[in-house]
Amino acid sequence: MKKFEDNGLLIARILMSVLFIIAGYGKLGDAYAGTQEFMEAMKVPGILLPLTILLELGGGLAVMFGLLTRTTSVFIFIFCILTAVLFHNDFSDGMNLTMFLKNFSIGAGYLMLAMMGPGKFSIDGALKKNW
Repeated sequence: MKKFEDNGLLIARILMSVLFIIAGYGKLGDAYAGTQEFMEAMKVPGILLPLTILLELGGGLAVMFGLLTRTTSVFIFIFCILTAVLFHNDFSDGMNLTMFLKNFSIGAGYLMLAMMGPGKFSIDGALKKNW
């Protein structure tokens, strides 16, 4: 059963990370100013955008490769919950409700990953093996 668990964790890490890698990368370049304006319109300081990009792009890559997986997953979990509460709290709009619930669901996945760890097929797993 452990073999299936390790394979499942690898697949889950890859699939969960793709969203954040693409989102972080997408905020670079032309989309940067628009994203910053949107954040400020929602009363979130635009100066936090570089940290958002770092978490999405850097954190996504870290989780994908299984580096500092538990810690990074906790940060992404918190990010997902905060994003839901700060940006998708207008429940009169069906799409906002869907985005709110989607962020909670994704956050739950990252919380589970933080508890389970990255599995054998990861940098964390390889480093642990050598210690």
